[in-house]
Amino acid sequence: MFKAKVHPFIQKMGPYGIILQIMLIALPVLTGFRLLFSIWQWDRVQASGVGFELFLQGVRADLIMVSLLMVPLVLLVPLLANRFTWSLWRLIAVFWGVAALTLLVFMEVSTPAFMMQYDVRPNRLFVEYLKYPKEVLSTLWEGFRFWLISGIVLTGLGASYFYRRLKNHLEVKPQLSLLKTLLVWPLVVLLVALSIRSTTGHRPANPSFFAITGDPMVNSLVINSTWSVAFAIYNLKHEAKSSEVYGKMSDEQILQIVRSEPALKDYEFNHPNQPTLHLQKPVMQRERPLNLVIVLEESLGATYVESLGGIKGVTPYLEALKNDGWWFENLYATGTRSVRGIEAVVAGYMPTPARSTVKLSLSQQNFATLADVLGRQGYHTEFMYGGEAHFDNMRSFFTGNGFQQITDQNSITSPEFVGSWGASDGDLFNKAHERFTELHQSNKPFFGLVFSSSNHEPFEFPDGKIELYEEPKATVNNAVKYADYALGQFFKQAKTSDYWQNTLFLVVADHDSRVYGSELVPVKKFHIPGVIVGADIQAKSIETLTSQIDLAPTLLSLMGIESQHPFVGRDLARDTERAGRAMMQFFDNYAWMENGQVTILRPNQDAVQAKYDAIGRQLEALQPADKVMQEKALAHALLAAKMYERQQYQIPK
Repeated sequence: MFKAKVHPFIQKMGPYGIILQIMLIALPVLTGFRLLFSIWQWDRVQASGVGFELFLQGVRADLIMVSLLMVPLVLLVPLLANRFTWSLWRLIAVFWGVAALTLLVFMEVSTPAFMMQYDVRPNRLFVEYLKYPKEVLSTLWEGFRFWLISGIVLTGLGASYFYRRLKNHLEVKPQLSLLKTLLVWPLVVLLVALSIRSTTGHRPANPSFFAITGDPMVNSLVINSTWSVAFAIYNLKHEAKSSEVYGKMSDEQILQIVRSEPALKDYEFNHPNQPTLHLQKPVMQRERPLNLVIVLEESLGATYVESLGGIKGVTPYLEALKNDGWWFENLYATGTRSVRGIEAVVAGYMPTPARSTVKLSLSQQNFATLADVLGRQGYHTEFMYGGEAHFDNMRSFFTGNGFQQITDQNSITSPEFVGSWGASDGDLFNKAHERFTELHQSNKPFFGLVFSSSNHEPFEFPDGKIELYEEPKATVNNAVKYADYALGQFFKQAKTSDYWQNTLFLVVADHDSRVYGSELVPVKKFHIPGVIVGADIQAKSIETLTSQIDLAPTLLSLMGIESQHPFVGRDLARDTERAGRAMMQFFDNYAWMENGQVTILRPNQDAVQAKYDAIGRQLEALQPADKVMQEKALAHALLAAKMYERQQYQIPK
């Protein structure tokens, strides 16, 4: 039986002995995990050229987290570390030590599965998705069963080991007088404070302080997962000012830069409390404006579209729509999560380092969306989803911002197939077609947002619908092929329906799957497909650089809708000749792409710029950012954060 005695030197240190021992256990454990992860990702680590520095800075980062965990014990020393309450001190110190060490191990063993999905250590997404245990546990069990079971076992073994290492402190007698304990205490407090701050600079160290390479994944290896998540949680309360990590700019300069963009320079802005509110007149003049259907495809990036440089043969139905309408050759997502795609497509909203506005508290009501615009003009507005609409806070955001009806899994009677994420895309599209037919027959103009889910890990879909692209069945390529098949069946129904000639359809991805890479911003993984079809839309290839935020004003213009709104996107029905721009949020980095150049804003660091090689699909030659491009990027990032904070992204009643 393993039995660890307390070293005489540790005993002589009195109450500070167990604090030191906990730290001496924690640091090698965290370094060991970092070594394992580095071996696992050795190609990326070696390419970054920071192997030794990774471990040196890693110990420094670990000291920050471990010292933070020791703060409660250090603060309790003057109160409990005396002969009257020594037994209580020992009990609390041992319990806290085991709990702290177990937490560190739990977060580290949780890291591989998270990295395989998001290409970085656990961050705030790790916490956000704990609100959805059913979906998360289903995904883990189906897609990461080995890591889930291994994590539980290793965490349990770790807790047992740590208890056996520390339990003998329950027998240790006080060997440091109260006077010496109190005299040493200020020095211990100072050392812990210095370890947490980790620098004598103006700002204390934070995760961006340890960004020692251009590869975000390698940078995340430098820190430990507990600190990564803890810092993300801490930052949640600063989300309104999140973009200020890139720099500051006056309101006047921000508005001057944003309003002078080609997409907005011809509009008038006469509402001081809604700085981007303007009147948009449509290019297409219609006696009766069209209905609108947006099909938001889960994780369907250009990676899976052959004509956009992706793999062959998994999206034939989507690519067939290219012959029926406007096909976007250079459309880019604003982020890497579904809610980021929702805010860009449905609300025309620019990204920030904060969470998507779909989840933030100040945007749950009176936040401008297409549903808000169209609902004011007599449209029926409806969100349709095969899963449970509360996921990612979608139900709250949609019902508070213009959507009159929510149709989700509970509204789909007798679905053919139900997986971890709800009814299949086929069931969803059948329900959507049924609803559009009903609305058309009632002579009610409508806007339907249809959000697919079959192309989501663990990639479950009904048998017998497609010829599998590969074996085994549950792979992303097979799921994409099924999602494409379901989309194709929907359009076969829609094209023969009575509502087709009166309806405009947009099919667009929310983001690509597994957006990762060794670049500061993996631009190629933001490239997504998009196509507008229906009514009298003629086939056309849109080659200009386009952002998801450009879709909302373009749709309104094609539908024949005149409206006031705060959308800052570009109306492509009015102009597709001028060069465009795209903006992308990749974790803490913000990219502004224009004329083949990508300017990247980084938290508390200088901006950089690189040429984007569209053929090779990679960034080339990082260099200091051009001042004009940096100011454009900063102005748009700041404006989005400020309008959220001040609740200015609204349409006056």
